[in-house]
Amino acid sequence: MTMTKQAFFKPEKISARDKAATTGEIARQIIETERADQTRKTARLRQLREAQPVEPKPVRPT
Repeated sequence: MTMTKQAFFKPEKISARDKAATTGEIARQIIETERADQTRKTARLRQLREAQPVEPKPVRPT
């Protein structure tokens, strides 16, 4: 075991404000990623739906 400062002393405590900022930033990144995935999926499904042939519905006599 090498003698380093990290081996003998606990790391400095992070302030609550810094923790909250980090958590908020990570949450925004996750939400942004999910939103981009959802937009990409919606566009792909729309393209597939538009590529399908349109069949007219049969008219039933009354």
